[in-house]
Amino acid sequence: MPDGPYALVRRPAETLADGIVTFIERQPLDVELAKRQWDGYLAALHRSGWPTVTIDGDDTMPDCVFVEDTVVMFGDLAVITNPRQPVRNPEIVAVRRTIDELGMESTTITEGTLDGGDVLKVGSRVYVGLSGTTSASAIEQLARILAPRGYTVAAVPLTRALHLKSAVTALPDGTVIGYEPVVDDPGLFPSFLAVPEEPGAHVVILADDLLLMSSAAPQTAALLADRDYRLERVDISEYEKLEGCVTCLSVRVR
Repeated sequence: MPDGPYALVRRPAETLADGIVTFIERQPLDVELAKRQWDGYLAALHRSGWPTVTIDGDDTMPDCVFVEDTVVMFGDLAVITNPRQPVRNPEIVAVRRTIDELGMESTTITEGTLDGGDVLKVGSRVYVGLSGTTSASAIEQLARILAPRGYTVAAVPLTRALHLKSAVTALPDGTVIGYEPVVDDPGLFPSFLAVPEEPGAHVVILADDLLLMSSAAPQTAALLADRDYRLERVDISEYEKLEGCVTCLSVRVR
């Protein structure tokens, strides 16, 4: 296990082009370009002080590169999820094995279904998308798991995007950012900032002043730079064709 923070990632499958799409039309996907983009994503993490632990891909699981959906970190606790899609549920097996090998404390969602992409942490507040992939019973179980650790969990209705973090993410100061046309109710968040481009709604916090984001959102990048954030911008066009974003491709372990 690396010293200090690291990121858990999973290599893309050769069958990536067969990944699930729900809210957008399927587009031709260049798997070789996707592999190069994944390498570029890892390079950005490494440059920013985040070494990676890599899980092998599995060609029977086209979406396995989206590792965020399989495990969510709450401090030193790894919560293994329970994906609803039958083709995605087996993804948790290799992830659970890796978590065990890393010596982390873990628990598993067993009531209802939950995708990690539906979970947004803002300090001790945890917003969970009540979506086509995450059920009320799973949210209730997650709330019980996290209550002793000081977290409060709130369900967020989600009808316009695949996952909650397809619609919103959060800045280090707790401001939730989102692309309003796909956000059901921005008023649910105490502090909300609308961004001008859908890919700009997705950021990964790498440091208090450093964000990882898609290169497909130049106007949002300018907005965030004006707020004094440094930016690592990466091209993930092939993953965006599968409703993926920068948060989906890694799980940060602090």
